[in-house]
Amino acid sequence: MAATHSEYRGYLRNDLEAGQHRFHPVQHSEPTYRPLLFGTLAVMGLLQVASSVAILLHLTGYLQEVDLSTAPHRPIETEPVLNALRDTRKKGRCKTPKESLPSAHLPIRAHQEYSKKGEPKAITIDWDEEHGYRQRMGYQKGKLLVMESGFYYIYAKTCFRYYKYIPEDSSQTGVPPVDVSNTQLIQYVYHESIKQNSKAAVLMKTGSTMRWNNTSYNMYCAQQGRGVRLDEGDTLFVNVSNAWMLDPEGEGTYFGAIKLGN
Repeated sequence: MAATHSEYRGYLRNDLEAGQHRFHPVQHSEPTYRPLLFGTLAVMGLLQVASSVAILLHLTGYLQEVDLSTAPHRPIETEPVLNALRDTRKKGRCKTPKESLPSAHLPIRAHQEYSKKGEPKAITIDWDEEHGYRQRMGYQKGKLLVMESGFYYIYAKTCFRYYKYIPEDSSQTGVPPVDVSNTQLIQYVYHESIKQNSKAAVLMKTGSTMRWNNTSYNMYCAQQGRGVRLDEGDTLFVNVSNAWMLDPEGEGTYFGAIKLGN
């Protein structure tokens, strides 16, 4: 019985040692794929650097110069460059008076015959050539004459004013004042086209109905402008209603035109 117990204990000990040997952790060897991965990354990096250098050389023109060095050389054409330089110098020069564009600016002529006081009929304004200027444009009896066809900008300004005053002539003391409580002050700019047998047509119109009084100073200005195609021989002029109320100062009433192009 004692032998049997000893044999059993020996069997258990042998079995335990065998189990420990069976479950002992196995030391794994270092993987073999890491060198292959590092090598692949290195090759890809070199390829990336090479492609970047090639793109840089192409953008800077170095590769193009290398390619053109094998092509036959042609003489450099300098005439187009010289012509371009001449054109630039010509454009940069200030225009002489002969090259200036046609234009005119005329202030109102201070002393002229207006309509009778209180008469609303429209009349043509006369302009002062002496205190204005004209460049390659004509003028006659209130009309600007176009001497060169093209596209023009036309402008006009007229100021009206009224105030009650005591006349120096005692004979006019009893003359009643003009009623200005409902006064129409209209400005017309006319265009006479030589292609239409110089028939006048309204080019622009502006104005207002003013409700002034007879006991204070009253003033109103009308201004307008626009571009229009004009032909050589065309004329322009300005008509106003109630011209007897026009401000005679050239800073407030004037007329002009300037050519912008063909």
